[in-house]
Amino acid sequence: MSYRTEIKQTGDARLDAAFQAVSQLVQLQERAPTGAVGLLGRARADRDRFARALESEGYWGGTTRVTVADLSLDAPELPERLESFGDRTVPVVVAVDKGEAYKIGELAVRSATPDGTDAVAAAARDLGLRVGDPARAEPVLSAERRLLDRLLAAGHPLAVVAGRETVVNHDRREMAVVWRLAPGPAARFAAPDVEGAERVDAGFLRRYAAGRLENEPYSPDRLERARRGMLALGPFASVRARAAERLDETGRLPTTFTVTERARHAVGLSAAYETNYGPSVRAYWEHRNLLGGAERLRVEAEVARIGTGGSVGEMTYRGGVTYRDPGLFGRDLTLVVSLFALRERLEAYDRDAITGTVLFEQRLSERLFVQAGPTADFGRSGPPDGRLASYQIAGLTFGGRYDGTDSLLDPSQGWRLNGAVTPSWSFSTSAPFAPMRVTGSTYWDVLGNRRSVLAARGTLGSLLGAQLSDVPRHIRFYAGGGGSVRGYDYQSIGPRDERNRPSGGGSLVEASMEWRQRVWGDIGAVAFVDAGSVGSSSAPEFSNLRVGAGLGFRYHTPIGPIRADVAVPLVKQRDSSNFGLYVGIGQAF
Repeated sequence: MSYRTEIKQTGDARLDAAFQAVSQLVQLQERAPTGAVGLLGRARADRDRFARALESEGYWGGTTRVTVADLSLDAPELPERLESFGDRTVPVVVAVDKGEAYKIGELAVRSATPDGTDAVAAAARDLGLRVGDPARAEPVLSAERRLLDRLLAAGHPLAVVAGRETVVNHDRREMAVVWRLAPGPAARFAAPDVEGAERVDAGFLRRYAAGRLENEPYSPDRLERARRGMLALGPFASVRARAAERLDETGRLPTTFTVTERARHAVGLSAAYETNYGPSVRAYWEHRNLLGGAERLRVEAEVARIGTGGSVGEMTYRGGVTYRDPGLFGRDLTLVVSLFALRERLEAYDRDAITGTVLFEQRLSERLFVQAGPTADFGRSGPPDGRLASYQIAGLTFGGRYDGTDSLLDPSQGWRLNGAVTPSWSFSTSAPFAPMRVTGSTYWDVLGNRRSVLAARGTLGSLLGAQLSDVPRHIRFYAGGGGSVRGYDYQSIGPRDERNRPSGGGSLVEASMEWRQRVWGDIGAVAFVDAGSVGSSSAPEFSNLRVGAGLGFRYHTPIGPIRADVAVPLVKQRDSSNFGLYVGIGQAF
């Protein structure tokens, strides 16, 4: 039997939407045909659902009338009337008399236990629901969730809503709401337990978790941060955190982390392309749990400028290993050791070198990291096609980074800041110097739906404490190319030597602005402007400011957008390309 349901408009868009959402008559009329008995069953059930929908929107005195085939649901002749319709469509009409919206007449929050009065009073401040507000169900339930969340955040892990009394006064058209809360005792975390570890040492994991939780005041946020920190170790596909339902004999809250390990080994391959730098390919192999304590060993290699130099010997090569040892001394301290060999053949310099770093990285919060440690750089460098001079440099790096964005590869809101300074000594020239570089970026989700994003980036760099001639070319500052000023050749912006080759500078200023727009589905477009200047001294200079602009294409994937940008230089340079094409994975910044 076919039928068609009509729900009369009430004048309240939210109430109309609620009626459409709860009605089985509407939801099932196309995809679940039924007979006369089934139709009447749906209509009678919907009558109760409509009554609850009225109450949920604050219309406690409202009524609904459902007619089927122009008869009331209670009409005794209705079944016979339906049988007479045969193959004709039966009309079902829902008429609503919503009446007057009721208001909140009284609000009270009380403690179910004498010792919980202060905690409940603190949780009830500025509840977001006031006397005189519409007597709708959703704000009342939201206020109840807010009460409970505040008690949990205040360190009461066993807090519960002991009762909610809702009394409707139809004469006054008011509703009174009284909550009774049982906050339970404030508690601290006990030493956590870990389940599910197979290859990762369970003792290490318990120590790692204990360093973040044990004896700390209970907080759902603190527990979630500990869970994410354990997941960030690398060996796990998932980590679940579960708090016990009662305190232990010491009055502390037991917790358990359940981990699921993923494959110990991983391989990866990435590629990028720039018209004036050429293709580059990078591959890596990684062991995620080398010694059983979530130690990570990565072996990686990169080949760049493929084919642009005319021979294999003119390409750029880089390869090495990085070792990460987390949770040192049971804290958020990670040892990062790297050793790389490289051969660079660029427009600004040639270089053959071995570099090494030993860094200690301290996690101060979920988003803020600082690091420090010694660095070494031994090799030969000099102008392209010239004689390479030996150098030996040792330094001490101090750096940090903050990431307050919502995505690593495709941020839509928040900001980032990272920087480092490396006081160094050049043994070959007996000169001290300290390169410093700071980069910040920010993102605005203009419409709040991640479809229109305005992004801005700025970089400042300065080479402190030395004459430019005492510092090898590869440590000086350059601008131009992908990730810098698009539209200009790689490293082409800045001072030049007597043969018109980039020689590098002592200061760097860069700025970029992008409008990122989702066009259709996963397809997006970008319009951007980049600017940059490299000066001869350590103080910022703008005499050789260069500006590039262009358009880009984005295809958004689960691992980040695939990017293709085309840019042109707005200020021409001698012997520089007229445009640049850049292809890679992830946003430009």
